[in-house]
Amino acid sequence: MGRSLAETFAPARAVFEEVDSALGQPLSKLMFEGPEQELTLTANAQPALMAVSMAVVRVLQAEAGLDLSTQAKFVAGHSLGEYSALCAAGALSLAETARLLRLRGSAMQAAVPVGEGAMAALLGVELDLATEIAAAAAKTVGAACEVANDNGGGQVVISGAKTAVEAAIDIAKERGIKRAVLLPVSAPFHCALMRSAAAAMKSALADAAITAPCAPLIANVTAAPVTDPETIRRLLVEQVTGSVRWRASVLYMAEAGVTKFVECGAGKVLAGLLKRIAPGISGVSIGAPADLEIFRAFL
Repeated sequence: MGRSLAETFAPARAVFEEVDSALGQPLSKLMFEGPEQELTLTANAQPALMAVSMAVVRVLQAEAGLDLSTQAKFVAGHSLGEYSALCAAGALSLAETARLLRLRGSAMQAAVPVGEGAMAALLGVELDLATEIAAAAAKTVGAACEVANDNGGGQVVISGAKTAVEAAIDIAKERGIKRAVLLPVSAPFHCALMRSAAAAMKSALADAAITAPCAPLIANVTAAPVTDPETIRRLLVEQVTGSVRWRASVLYMAEAGVTKFVECGAGKVLAGLLKRIAPGISGVSIGAPADLEIFRAFL
């Protein structure tokens, strides 16, 4: 994870070295060599995913002339990616972002005992019906079940107590939803069960140095632009228990005139969702050295 970037580009190596220093841990060694089961622990995965995203951004800045202050109308990120977006836009330092995500991952993992929470993807369903299903399951079981992510393209993720999420899967199938499956996650993110994690992040973010980003951030919980540092601080806390409104975020940007989206980092999920959310817009995923030419041609 990220190894080819580090081997090819000095700016990418500098990112991984700075993240290692900020965490006091050779996270990059774990990213490059594994073991995978340790890397996928959320306390490691969150800063690791951010590090790859920022390595890509720094490479694009150094090698392809990327200037977010003049070329980006907005920045956005899905869940922990919101921190990457803020770092890319200069609102958070790289070291601060790494430390915040380490704490965020640890606090989220500690919020609910392993095995007591769950998340599930409902496919072929729109937000209103998914919300109704989650509420019905919560009422039936008497435990939390909420919409965690509205990803667009008929994909909605629910989160909560395992018993309630399992009940929601049964209800979804009864309602004719084509697919409803448990996700392999370590905790029920973006629901009320994350309250203790939100409290931990409120304390940490109160001391974090946040400045106005060079391009407005489309916030997960509001699907609207924000530049005020104090508002960003508040929304990052709300995001821990709130729903990631990704579909609405993409639609906002598209309606504001954005036609090209660049996904920076590991994976290609977000670029893949674009056309299902807003036909007519296009996106590319940049995550490896060979993708540099794709970026140049795209712009």
